[in-house]
Amino acid sequence: MKPSPFDYAAPATVAEAVALLADGDREAKVLAGGQSLVPMLSMRLARPEVLVDITRIGGLARCVVGAEGELRIGAAARQSAVAATPAVRRGWPLLAAAIDRIGHPQIRQRGTVCGSLAHHDPAAELPAVAVALDARFVLAGPAGTRTVPAAEFFVATFQTALADDELLTEVVFPAQPPERGWAFEELARRHGDFATIGVGVLLDRAADSVAGARVVFCGAGPVPVRLLPAEAALTGTTLDADDLAAAARAVQSRLEPAGDVHASAEYRREAAAHLLTRAVTIAWERTR
Repeated sequence: MKPSPFDYAAPATVAEAVALLADGDREAKVLAGGQSLVPMLSMRLARPEVLVDITRIGGLARCVVGAEGELRIGAAARQSAVAATPAVRRGWPLLAAAIDRIGHPQIRQRGTVCGSLAHHDPAAELPAVAVALDARFVLAGPAGTRTVPAAEFFVATFQTALADDELLTEVVFPAQPPERGWAFEELARRHGDFATIGVGVLLDRAADSVAGARVVFCGAGPVPVRLLPAEAALTGTTLDADDLAAAARAVQSRLEPAGDVHASAEYRREAAAHLLTRAVTIAWERTR
């Protein structure tokens, strides 16, 4: 199929882009990597009257470590470029690992980190990682700039706190403790497919026990699911077989994924418990 007719705009500044998005007379969509938007245009699932190409706005392709040690990723930064940045792989390895699971290399070469986050497919890897790492989203609109924490940014399937007249200019990831253990595991029907279920795990260690845990699932609900009961089951333990079994039971009893043509809810729940066990074991080894 072919897209519906649309106008094309390539603003040179964020202010120009916001003005185009705020034009109430025409529906506008932001074009960055286009890996989600272009297929939707072709299938006429999206019919904007104007595409706002932000790739010519200076500074939006940045991927830099800020003065306070935080990672700042601009709206036009390609996924492959972010994952290949040494500072990212060293300081935010969970993010790099999740990007490596996205689609295929061709998709990561064009797709953007912020584009995937703003699109918010619940099966996508990056929204779950953003919640796990306490990311912050910087949104520019007609009234100025505001910052939204990841826990409040994702609202529902394909819906975020981003208003129609706002542009996500960057996502900010706080600095991570260098000794923090991490792992990202997912189950997909085929390599490159969206995850049937996936999980990101962060572990902090104190001597031989878990001082703190973060467990966030993708593909388990309309938004990333941070499973506090699983975190509580892991915290304060030495992660022996009984401890891992208790965390797995927390997943099976508290996770509420939906079923669809790809997998039943029961299958997703069972797979999630196994993925958690594997991810926790890997993350624990990385704390040493």
